Amino acid sequence: MSAGTYTPRPGAAPLPRMIAAQTALETRMLLRNGEQLLLTVIIPTLLLVLFSAVDIVDTGSGASVDFLAPGILALAVMSTAFTGQAIATGFERRYGVLKRLGASPLPRWALMTAKTLSVLVTEVLQIVLLTAIAFALGWSPQGNPLSVLLLLVLGTAAFSGLGLLMAGTLKAEATLAAANLVFLLLLVGGGVIVPLEKFPDAMQSVLGLLPVSALSEGLRDVLQHGAPMPWAQAGILAVWAVLGLGAAAKFFRWE
Repeated sequence: MSAGTYTPRPGAAPLPRMIAAQTALETRMLLRNGEQLLLTVIIPTLLLVLFSAVDIVDTGSGASVDFLAPGILALAVMSTAFTGQAIATGFERRYGVLKRLGASPLPRWALMTAKTLSVLVTEVLQIVLLTAIAFALGWSPQGNPLSVLLLLVLGTAAFSGLGLLMAGTLKAEATLAAANLVFLLLLVGGGVIVPLEKFPDAMQSVLGLLPVSALSEGLRDVLQHGAPMPWAQAGILAVWAVLGLGAAAKFFRWE
């Protein structure tokens, strides 16, 4: 046995390893939470199957699933990046988890990076599942996958910023109520299931500026109609991302 074999080596682990470990922890916690799983997986799946199989809403010409699948993908992004992240982070803040993690060797920006990476991992699992179900229902997507990827990234950034802003400024109970209320309102009025054309003209212009509307309509333009990159919707998402992330960075309270 050589000298120094069991000599302690105090100090923090390399930063990439810390971020990877925190990302894995955040992902496991999210997937083990029954309420979060209901919100992020079960509800979008049920909506996709139900409204594709039953002619409840007039989605125009073509198969219903071709209209619904892009909107449900947008809903999945919103449920994870906004609703789920806002509620989980809000209660972590209330219980002092964020305060303690903020005092650990893991920098605060790295903690937020790990949370964002966890959201992305969860979204990948959601998209794979929902895409498989949509194909089984007869979905025939079109368009450029790179355009879809850019829209999903911009949507994730926009919803993540808004979710962190809510979690970092409101009390946990208020975040729980507000996040679920916003989820329901945007589900109905965000062009996810009900086409924006069904709303009055005055409302369409306002609803079209919402992040979930921009994401669902942008994905629909690409995946249903085979359009090139919808820059108008991408621009709306980029503005929401900059405003949300900027406000979250400025006003987020760790205690």
